[in-house]
Amino acid sequence: MTPPRIVLLGMLTKMPVAGVVWQTMHYLLGFQRLGYEPWYVEAHGINPSMFQAGEADTGARRAADFLSTSMRRFGMGRQWAYQAIHDDGGCYGLSRRGLLDLYRSAELIINLHGGTTPLAEQAATGRLVYLETDPVALQVELYQRRQETLDFLEPHVAFFTFGESYGQPGCRLPVSDRFHFQPTRQPVVVDLWENRMPPGDTFTTVGTFRQGWREVELDGETYRWSKNFEWNKVCRLPTRTGERFELALAGYRRADADMLAGHGWGVRPAVDISSDVDTYRSYIVASRAEFTVAKDQNIRLRSGWFSDRSATYLAAGRPVITQETGFSDHLPTGEGLLPFTGFEDAVAAVTAVSAAPERHSQAASTIAREHFEAETVLRRLLSEVGV
Repeated sequence: MTPPRIVLLGMLTKMPVAGVVWQTMHYLLGFQRLGYEPWYVEAHGINPSMFQAGEADTGARRAADFLSTSMRRFGMGRQWAYQAIHDDGGCYGLSRRGLLDLYRSAELIINLHGGTTPLAEQAATGRLVYLETDPVALQVELYQRRQETLDFLEPHVAFFTFGESYGQPGCRLPVSDRFHFQPTRQPVVVDLWENRMPPGDTFTTVGTFRQGWREVELDGETYRWSKNFEWNKVCRLPTRTGERFELALAGYRRADADMLAGHGWGVRPAVDISSDVDTYRSYIVASRAEFTVAKDQNIRLRSGWFSDRSATYLAAGRPVITQETGFSDHLPTGEGLLPFTGFEDAVAAVTAVSAAPERHSQAASTIAREHFEAETVLRRLLSEVGV
């Protein structure tokens, strides 16, 4: 008997980095472990600029090859398709007819990140689901009655967000009266991250320092997307604690690296870590813990958002110290996961982890198993849509 199919619409060729590959594969592998036949599809029409060799090159073939290689790495070499809508609409991995048959036969089509503008053939199934990994901007656009956003969401039949505090007391995100959002979080196939290595000696993270776009205005106030503002608040941490810290960063300037180095931070290009899924995993496993910051948008609006990358640190048995976004209303904190709201909180959290790294490591693993295990997270999601 053929298992029921689930299609995951993603954007790996727009962001071909290891963290996004892992995020995507945790969904696919999680659905597989629940007894489904998962398929990964890209049909977003975004130009795959990272794969273009020149202005005349559309990059479609190299983008498709990247997907093929990524899927084979996780044992799903036949379960993908890439439709080059940005080019001539040609299909890779499946024929055009095969792709249409896949949509029609799917139990569910999940629009991961909300990164795909719905096509008629996807919407016609009546099984298209919106799954948002970065809240705030869309909720503000709905509040402002932006027609383009309303039209984009309309073909979906269910709506999920990583903003787990959405609609709850304390969360300042505007609530839509038209689209009902359910909370969800990043699924992680925890056994892929389990290891016997003791915690390392360095607090690390991987991310982007500056992103000078995607600010939002809400009721006359500006909420920032770029994390450099938050890093500036904790830049004195290495000299204050005497611990080792390293940031694997994209989107930083030479002056940023000099500033951070002057305060005792190690800085390295994120591409050294993010170009390969196994190198990325090894970097996380070799860490003492993750120390990171969140976006101003999620902090001040208390969205309840929690990082997919941080979830993998927990799964690797590496504690996470991160800025409070309201996630402590939904996840256990104090050991293994330590939120902070100010500089002194951050100092105290680093000191606590360094004083008992093994205890915090065990607590991190427990949190991952109990709250992020893919089968648990995805079973709940499927239940919400009646599958």
